[in-house]
Amino acid sequence: IQDNGRIIIVGDFTSYNGKALNRIARLHDDGSVDETFNVGSGANFSIHDVSETVDGGIVLVGDFNNFNGAQCMGIVVLHENGEIDKLFDSGVGFDASARSVVVQDDGKILVGGFFSSYNGNDTTRLVRLNPDGSRDPDFDCGSGAGGSVYTLALQSDGKIFVGGSFGEFNGLKRNAICRLNPDGSVDPTINFGTGPNGSVLAIYPKADSKILIGG
Repeated sequence: IQDNGRIIIVGDFTSYNGKALNRIARLHDDGSVDETFNVGSGANFSIHDVSETVDGGIVLVGDFNNFNGAQCMGIVVLHENGEIDKLFDSGVGFDASARSVVVQDDGKILVGGFFSSYNGNDTTRLVRLNPDGSRDPDFDCGSGAGGSVYTLALQSDGKIFVGGSFGEFNGLKRNAICRLNPDGSVDPTINFGTGPNGSVLAIYPKADSKILIGG
C-alpha cells in the first residue's frame, strides 16, 4: 500500500477484473484499476515482491527477464507512473530468481533469492544495491546463505532479517532465519537456537522488538 493509499499487487496473473495486466497492477482503494499507472506489456514471468524507493519509485523483483519490452533480469525500477526508470542499471542482472526486496531509508536496495551472481559478480543469494543499480561494496555477507532466501525484513535500527531454507549463513549455523548487522555481518547478539523445522517465508519485526515469522 503506497502513501497515497493506492495498492500495488504483483504475482503470476495476466489479467485483473477482465483487463489484461501482466503480473502487476495498481488499484484504487475501492479495488478498481488505476488507469494512470501504465506498465505496457508488463513482466513476461512472475513478479515475487515489490517495494517503494525513497523518491516514490517502485522496485520489482522476480523471475522475469523482460519488462515492457526491455531486458530486465530479475529486477526493474519503475517511476510512479509505471514507466521504467532508465537511470537504474542492473546490467545483466541476476542469474536466478529474485524473491524478496526491501529499500533502506538511505535508498539502498536489499535483494534476496536463489541467485549466485548479480551483474556478473558472485553474490550468494543476498546483495545490496545502490539506488543506481550498482552493487554496494560496503555490504559484505561473505559466503552468504547456504540455501534459498525467501524473505527479508528491516529492523528499525537498520539490522536485517533474512529468512529462507538455508542451514547456515556465512559459515555459521543459522537454521532458516538470521539477523545481520547493517554491514552484512552476522549479528551474534540474537539466539534463535535450533530455529524452525522448515522454511521461513515471512518475517515481520514488531515495534516492541518481538518478531513474527511464518513458513
